[in-house]
Amino acid sequence: MTDRPTAPELLEAVTEFLATEVLPTASDHRFKFRTLVALNALGIARREIASADQSASEEELSELAKRIRAGDIHGGDLDHLKEHVAAKLRISNPGYLDRYP
Repeated sequence: MTDRPTAPELLEAVTEFLATEVLPTASDHRFKFRTLVALNALGIARREIASADQSASEEELSELAKRIRAGDIHGGDLDHLKEHVAAKLRISNPGYLDRYP
C-alpha cells in the first residue's frame, strides 16, 4: 500500500494548480508556452502511469522485432504492432487517434 497522495493524485494537483492559477495569470507569452508544455508533460506522465499494466513488455517487443528481422512473420504480428503503436499514442497524443482512426 502506498502513502497518500499517490503519484496520480500529485500529478493531478500540479496540473490543476498550473491550469487554474498559473496559466490564467501569465502575461508573458514564453511563460505561457512553457506552462502549456509542462501541462502536456504532466498529462503524458499521468496517462503513462495509468496504462503501465496494459503495455507489452520490452522482452515481448524485442522478440517480435527479432522474429520480423529474421523474416519469421506470423499472422497476428501486424495487428500486434498496430496495437502497440496505438497504445503509445494513447499516452503521448490521444487526440491523434481520434482524428485519424
